[in-house]
This record gives sequence, C-alpha cells and structure tokens, in this order.
Amino acid sequence: MVGQQQVVDAAAAAAAAATTRVPVPPPKPLLRTIGGNLMETFFPDDPFRAVARESGGRRALAALRYVFPFLEWLPSYSLAALWSDVVAGVTIASLAVPQGISYAKLGDLPPIMGLYSSFVPPLVYAVMGSSRELAVGTTAVASLLFAATLGKEAPPGEKPELYAALAFTATFFAGVLQAGLGVLRLGFLVDLLSHAAIVGFMAGAATIVCLQQLKGMLGLAHFTTSTDVVAVVRSVVTQSHQWRWQSIVVGCCFLIFLLFTRYISKRKPKWFLLSAMAPLASVIAGSVLVYLIHGERHGIPVIGYLKKGINPSSARDLLLSSPHTMVALRTGIITGIIGLAEGIAIGRSFAMLKSYNVDGNKEMIAFGAMNIVGSCTSCYLTAGPFSRAAVNHNAGCKTPMSNAVMAVAVMLTLQFLTPLFHYTPLVVLSAIIISAMIGIIDYKAAVRLWKVDKIDFCVCVGTYLGVVFGDIQIGLAIAVGISILRILLFIARPKTTVLGKMPNSTNFRRMDQYTVAKAVPGLLVLRIDSPIYFANSGYLRERIMRWIDHEEDRIKAEGLESLKCVVLDMGAVASIDTSGTKMLEDLKKNLDRSSIQIALANPGSEIMRKLDKSNVLRLIGEEWIFLTVSEACYYAQQNCKIGVGMGVVQCVVDPEHMV
Repeated sequence: MVGQQQVVDAAAAAAAAATTRVPVPPPKPLLRTIGGNLMETFFPDDPFRAVARESGGRRALAALRYVFPFLEWLPSYSLAALWSDVVAGVTIASLAVPQGISYAKLGDLPPIMGLYSSFVPPLVYAVMGSSRELAVGTTAVASLLFAATLGKEAPPGEKPELYAALAFTATFFAGVLQAGLGVLRLGFLVDLLSHAAIVGFMAGAATIVCLQQLKGMLGLAHFTTSTDVVAVVRSVVTQSHQWRWQSIVVGCCFLIFLLFTRYISKRKPKWFLLSAMAPLASVIAGSVLVYLIHGERHGIPVIGYLKKGINPSSARDLLLSSPHTMVALRTGIITGIIGLAEGIAIGRSFAMLKSYNVDGNKEMIAFGAMNIVGSCTSCYLTAGPFSRAAVNHNAGCKTPMSNAVMAVAVMLTLQFLTPLFHYTPLVVLSAIIISAMIGIIDYKAAVRLWKVDKIDFCVCVGTYLGVVFGDIQIGLAIAVGISILRILLFIARPKTTVLGKMPNSTNFRRMDQYTVAKAVPGLLVLRIDSPIYFANSGYLRERIMRWIDHEEDRIKAEGLESLKCVVLDMGAVASIDTSGTKMLEDLKKNLDRSSIQIALANPGSEIMRKLDKSNVLRLIGEEWIFLTVSEACYYAQQNCKIGVGMGVVQCVVDPEHMV
C-alpha cells in the first residue's frame, strides 16, 4: 500500500510539473541588448571594474594602474623582491646577449641590432607588461621570417640599408597591429590559431631554423635563401666539397656542450643556471679559442667589429610611403600575430603556475608599445621567447623589474663590452641557435595530440609539413586555414544525439555513452549541442528528419509502437536567429503531416523570446514547452496516447525536485 501511494504521489507531482510553463522573458530595450552583447564580446573579463568602484582622484589613479601595470606592484616593492629580480635579470642577460647576436645573424641583420632589441623593448615591457615571468627579446621564428620575406625585396648583401629600414618598418607595423588589437579588445582573433596548429608551426619553424644553421656549422660562405627542406639539403649536398672541418669540429663540440647542459638542467632543475649560462660561456670560450689559434686564418668566420654605444634613432628610416611598404606591412602582420600568439600563451602558462591572471589585451598593448618604440630605436621585432621566460622563472623573478635589470645589463654591454665580441665565431652562434630550437620542438605535445584527438594531430602534422616543405608563410596559412575550417565545421555541422532514460532515475543521457540508457517507446528524445544559426539550420532540419527516419525503421523492424512525439532538448542551444526559428517552424509542419508531435525542453530566455516574436511558440503550443526532458516525456506519454512506456510506475518526474 505504501509503494502504491508513492507511485500515485509521483504521478500527481508529474502532472503538476507538466502544467508548469516556461516563461517568456520580458522584452529588453534594443540599446541595452546591443550594449550587453558588445560588453560580453569585447569586455568579458570586465576589465574596468577596479576603476569603476573608485571615485574622484582614486579613479584616475586606478585608470593609470590599468594602463601602466607597474603602478600596481611598485608601491609595495621590497628589497627582497629587488634582489630576486636583479639575480633573475642578470641571469637572463647572460642568455639575451648571445641569443640576440645569434638571432640577428639569423635574420641577416647586423649583430648589434640583436643587442639593441634587448635594451629598449624590455624597458617598455617592465612598465606596461603584466606577466612577471615573461622576458622579452628577439625570437628565431621572427628573425627567419624577416630574412625570408624582406630578403626577397631587398637582399641584405646588396642593399643592407634598405633591408634594415624594411625591418624597422615591419616592426612598426607589427607594433601598431598588436596595440590596435589590444585597444579594440580583439584579442580573441589570435585564438584562431589552435594549440595543435601552433605546436606544428613552431616545430616546423624550429626545424627550418636548425637546417639554416648548417651554413655556419659547415663553414659555408654561400647558402640558399629558400627555407624549404629540399632547397636546404640540395644546397648542403652540392657544396660538400666546401665543407670546412674546422667549423664542423668546433660547432659540434659547442653543440654537444650546450645540449649536455640543457639535459643536466632538465634532470636537476636546481642547476638551471648551468643551462642559462652555457650560451654566454660558449661565446667567451669560442672567442678566446679563435683569438688564440687565429681561427680566421683557418676557415672559422667570426662576427667582426661591433659598434659601441646605445641605440641610435631609426624613426627617419621608417618607410611609411614607399614602393616597399606593402612588403613590410605583410611581414609585420604575420610576425606580429605569431609573436602575440607565442608570447601570450607563454605568459598565461607561467601565470597559472603562480595563481595569478594575465590580461591578454593588456599584453597586446604592451607588445605593441615596445615594438613601436623599438622600431624608432634601431630594434627589430621582439616578443616573449620561451627560453628566456623559463630562465627568468627558474631564477626566481618576482616582478617585470627583471626585464629592466636585463636591459641595464645589456646597456652596459653595449657601452663597454662590444669590442670583446669581435672574435666570436659564427659557428658558436649556430650551435646556440640549434640548441635553443631543439627545445621548441615539442614532440610530447604531438604524441598527446595523437592520443587525445586524431584530427588535432593531423592539423599539427599538416602545419609542420607545410612549413618544412613549403615555407613559413605557407605553413602559417595552412595553420590559420585549418583552424578556421574546423571552426566553420563545428558551427555548420553541430552534434545531435539521441537521449535515453536511465534506469531508476528521471535523468536522460546519451545512449551512445551510457549503455544502460533506454529509449522510451513512442518517443524520440534528441539533444542539439549548438546554437541554431543560418549556417546550420538547414543541416539540423535534415539531421533531425534523418533521426526520425532511423527511429521509424527501428520501430518497424522490432514491431514496437509507432513514433508519436519528438522531444528536442534545447539546454545547449544558447542562441537562435531567424533561420533557426524558421527551421523549427518547418520541422513542426513536417511532423504534423506525419501525425508526430514536437516538444521542446529547457529552452533559454533568448530562445523563448525569439520563438514568441516569430509566432513559432504559438504554432508549437505553449503546453508543449517544458522545463525538463522528463516532464516533456511524461506529458507526451499522457497526451499522445502512448500505451507502452514508462507508465505511472516509472514516472520520470522526481517529486523531491519539484518547486
């Protein structure tokens, strides 16, 4: 008797639930709706809340803190933090000096420009950057892109002044793009490069950079300007008679030393200084060796003369209205986007380790400012390379002040120590670049992509092959193209799944995931896992009808009761447009011809508002709009005369959750 009473109570509760209506929200003013959508699009993190809650002069100070993040940590800056930042800054300076010279040579630019680019931009970032660990400087990928794109317009060996001017101009355009994206809150555009595409692109670029260093490792005087692997291998093989064993021996020795120190530092993180100081130690040892044995006479090329002094102005060298401007603009856009994607990802990764947030749009403004200022002070494009950030983090940095300390150390080098680099062998610079690039090839990430998502793995491999066998621009185009194609596919071909009832429960779950979930006789429950837009409304209509055809075929084959109602779970449908409402209207009319009822479960406020405005709500009937799938199934069971199903005994409404 008690069990029968519980069943009756559950049935009564279910009937009461079936009469509960999903309300149509009150209308909102048009301007408020547009404003809310714009705020959610461009200001999802509500960046001005710290400014808004202040008043008077404090509000102006809060606005300054937002624009110049150093004002947030400077008032509470301590001597202990200063000491940590000094240690970290000096440590990364020991890496920045040899890397700066090496990457400038990679970009076919004067080596001194690599040092210039490690002086002024870090000072700007120390004032405007929000990442504590990021240490800015030149990168191998940007350097190679400059050589590959600008070198075609102005060969560095023939027109060095024009080539340098194009490099400054490209850096200026990159900075304007980066700052513009940050000011306009368009940082989400950088996310069009998926993680898989970035992994493949960086690995491909690192491979090309390593292959390009064969020129220095083999002591070749001439080398191909192409970046694809076929051209590089052909150039190496056809010049085999010009290989210099002296360069090969010296280069291999220093490369083994650098890789060994990297290996030791990975095995024992406390010894990170060993890896951080290894490039500078290699430069010093190589310079001493070449000086003592007169290496220049034995086929070991050296850097040569480096001019003393800090950065000269280059503002007048910018080619803003020149026949070559478009090449610089294109190069600036490409390198600017790559620099942002890499730098922001690295900054956020380290921020997560220390439980603080990095504002991507602030970082874009900081990157843009340092590249705009850098382009006017004889610097070329700077970003946030991983190697420097890792060293900065391991050295115990506390604030972006470590960038300022690094800049001061580089300034002292420019003022007093540049003559000491005269005898630095180019083969040592090649070894430094190769050792740095090997660390960028993240094969573990590729393996993880293969295990988790085969499509992402194919994106990674496709991007890698595009870079290696085409060029960097082709690889980047493939990366962006595949990423956008995947987005379009997700939008245009959303998932629709069949739900079944879990035993002894009111819950409905995916039948392809939960084997115990069972279909309700006479009912077909479908979940739509996407907003309904013009891009997917036609596909959804066809896909839903195909599900219905499959269900009717199954019913005929098993001799079950005919299909009486289709329940659409709208919980994952965040929004809908007029094409979507038209799709539901057409679907309702098609099902009416087959005497099949349609019911909607858990539609959101925007869905209800647009269904009401388009009269689709009246067409379907408000009585067929439900809070939950279980309520929709129970109501359909009672009103569509489904004789076999859950019945009263298997009531799908949980009385404990009724309001």
